[in-house]
Parts: sequence; C-alpha cells; structure tokens
Amino acid sequence: MKWMIYGANGYTGTLMAKHAKSLGLTPVLAGRKSEAIHRLAGELELPSVVVDLTDTQALQQALAEIDVVVHCAGPFEITAAPMIEACLATKTHYTDITGELSVFEYAHAQHQRAVDAGVVLCPGVGFDVIPTDCVAAKLKQKLADATSLTLGFDSASRMSRGTAKTSVRRLGDGGAVRQDGKIISVPLAYHTRHIDFGNGEKFAMTIPWGDVSTAYYTSGIPNIEVYIPASPKLVKKLKRLNWFRWLLRFEWMKNFLAKKIDQQPPGPSEKQLEQAITYVWGEARNDKGDVETLRIKVMNGYKLTSRGGVDVAQFILNHQPQGGYYTPSLLCGSELVEKYYVDA
Repeated sequence: MKWMIYGANGYTGTLMAKHAKSLGLTPVLAGRKSEAIHRLAGELELPSVVVDLTDTQALQQALAEIDVVVHCAGPFEITAAPMIEACLATKTHYTDITGELSVFEYAHAQHQRAVDAGVVLCPGVGFDVIPTDCVAAKLKQKLADATSLTLGFDSASRMSRGTAKTSVRRLGDGGAVRQDGKIISVPLAYHTRHIDFGNGEKFAMTIPWGDVSTAYYTSGIPNIEVYIPASPKLVKKLKRLNWFRWLLRFEWMKNFLAKKIDQQPPGPSEKQLEQAITYVWGEARNDKGDVETLRIKVMNGYKLTSRGGVDVAQFILNHQPQGGYYTPSLLCGSELVEKYYVDA
C-alpha cells in the first residue's frame, strides 16, 4: 500500500513528511518544485516524484499506484479540483489539509462520483477541521435535538505563509454562516460576542471557517457559526473593509498581498510548535433553550495537522472504508481528536 504527500516541500507538508519518517513510514513526497522535493526526499531518504497539477496526464500517472494522497499544496480553491479529478480517475483516496469553505462544498458535491469510484474524499484532515469537527460530533451526541451550533478556537500561534495567503484570498468574499441548513454570505465580522474558549473570556467575531460546511454534514445541525478572538479595533477595521471588499476580489490585488506575505517567516517557530496550545470550544442549543458546552485543549494547529494527515491516511489504508465524501469525524470517529489533547 502506497501513499503520497503532495506539496511536501511546503511548511506543513515538510512537518508531515518528517513526522511520517519518524514513525518508520515511507510516503512518496511529491510537488511541482523539483529542487525542493528532491532535496527533502534525499534528506529523509524517501521516494519522490515531481509533477505539476496542471499536467493532467502526468498527475494521473503519478497517482496510478498510489492508494491515498494527502494534498498539502494550496491555495486549495485552485489546487483541490484538479487533484480530486485525478484521484477519481485513478481510484486514489483523497485527503487534504484545507480550511477553505468552497473546497469542502466542492468535495461534498462529488459524493456520488466518489461512491461510484470507491474513492474516499475527506478534506480538512488537519487543524482545519479535525478538532472543531470532532467537537461538533460530540455535542450532537450530548444534545441530539440541537438546532444551533457555535464553534470557535483560540491560538497564539503564528500563521504559515500558506494559511495567510488563503485568508487573504477569501477576504473579498466576506464572511459566511449557515442558516436553516444553507450557507449564506455575510459581511466580515458579521457577529461578535464574548466567549471563554478555555483561556478566559475574550471578545470574538465570526469567521468563514470550514465548519460552516463540515459541521452540518457531521451533525445535521442547521444553524452554525464559528468564532475566533479579535480585538474591538480589528473588528472595526474589518467592518470598514466591507465597503471596499470588491477591491480584494481582483487577482492583481490578491497577488500583491501574497507577495507581502512572502516576506514573513514561513510559519510558527519550533518553540511555538511545541508550546502554543490551542483552545477549542463549542456550544449547542435546542429550541427549548437547553445548552451543552464543550472545551478541549489540543496541540499547536500545525503540529496537529502534521499528525492528522498521517493518522487519517493510515486509517484509510488500514480500514479501506467505502467511497464517498466524509468529514474527519464521520470517517474516523469523534474520538480522533483525543490523540491531540494536551494538558496545561
């Protein structure tokens, strides 16, 4: 059984490759940058292949003998579809580390094709969205008739360049929440409230996190919002930005901002990877006013992603689930997140 990490030379892909190697696993390291891929593969003594996602024939050839791919090369709104198409053609199980709302919805829309091909489609096998998705599943178990679900997380960790670029690309689209089972577009910083994520009460705002998509498929709860801590100053800036959001939809503007991001460090420092705890919170309510709350503490999001990608790939290889679209908790169970708990 063979598996691949595509985008292995990126910040998170490298963390994942090194973690896999530490476990004695031998993924194929892949990506489009020949020098970087071969250098990493040589360092870790792992097999490698160089292939561009735009070369459909070469990509299918590269995947022909691969059983599972962990796709780590964003922005996923651009890269997910060609990889999913290639996986459906070659009957390769697909996972990725996206947090992008549109990618989850795209993958879900391919459910029947995946069933017919016997291919698992499970995006979001990292921090986006394992912890929050499992919290959603656990809250549904505690309050079966819940009609609203609020999720959130608090992390002091620096973003990777890839995450920052993805966030910038999404700004022009505004926010998103789920109402009565449907995803609706809303302004940036649409709702605010005070939340104790597990580290003291903080002012927080809504974000268009992947769970606006995935938590619905996991739990069936029709109304979903996701929050992160934010200063009142940032909230005011984002609310003002709503008037100029159209500017951020231009590709030249996205590219300009991406170049600015390239000047930043590649991601969290070693110290942050080991010490930056992430607090994850969820709250479910039913129409009678009953409330269930859950708080967990997990490892740094990028460290969790490096482990989650490996863990889910191994789960698929070992269990050979039926084809179709899955969220992480639907695939591996809500207890998956318990591997990443930390004490603090």
